[in-house]
Amino acid sequence: MEIKRVASAVKHDKPSHDNAALDDTVATLQRDGIVGLKGGFPRDFIERLRDDMMTAFWAAIQRPGGAISRGPRRWYVELHPEALSGFVELVTHPWITGMAEAVLGPDYQIVEVGFDTPFQGAQDQPWHRDFPSPPETFENRRITSLAFNLTGVDVTPDMGPFEIAPGTQWDDGREWKHDMFPARENWGTYAEKGTKKYPSMGDISCRSALTVHRGTAHPSPVARPVLVLGFDAPGAGHAALHDMMVTYGFYATLPASVRRHLVCRVVDELIPIVQKHDIEGLVMGAG
Repeated sequence: MEIKRVASAVKHDKPSHDNAALDDTVATLQRDGIVGLKGGFPRDFIERLRDDMMTAFWAAIQRPGGAISRGPRRWYVELHPEALSGFVELVTHPWITGMAEAVLGPDYQIVEVGFDTPFQGAQDQPWHRDFPSPPETFENRRITSLAFNLTGVDVTPDMGPFEIAPGTQWDDGREWKHDMFPARENWGTYAEKGTKKYPSMGDISCRSALTVHRGTAHPSPVARPVLVLGFDAPGAGHAALHDMMVTYGFYATLPASVRRHLVCRVVDELIPIVQKHDIEGLVMGAG
């Protein structure tokens, strides 16, 4: 179904950045492939977000195709925006919209809402990126998609922290398996560069999904759900990996600025998502 796009702007009484700070943040993203904002949301907002994610997980895991394995005891679940009580607050946060506009342009697209959840027993993933690099990135050093992440818990060393190798978003990758997985004999190079992240509830990270990364072993009995908001520049094409829907009633309640950027189907009734973004090389873990 064709999506209506209505131009507008969201005004915020207290922007979380000024132009100079935003320039510095974009420069860090360009250099490292990841950058963060401390305390972007209050903890009570994140507590509700965590409840929404875990409710969605237990529903998704019970139906075929509702959750995708990203390794032993680790799953990915895509959501319809209506499953998150704070969806509008998330996608209109001034740091998120500021980064999206600065990096992807004023016509950025919201193409993914989902989350990853490792549970006790999850193992190290192989080093990887989430999809092949386009020529605009490995030739021209232009980032055409962003992933914004918010943790549902305060991450501790036993919670399988996210590990990322800064600067690797520019690696070509065309010789890798599926253009996404560096050869095992080169994993040591990424491990030497790798930095483990320990965000707290309320922190926001912004990264290129092309920056080589992995989830690490998770011995903790506490699950670590982390929200993923996927944004594209026009033409990046990642909406085809997802199948977001909103109902007409929910769509009518969205600010015009959100409708302008949201790429999804508008339907009478939501249909459970059959996950499409399968990353074959992660199903068995690092082995």
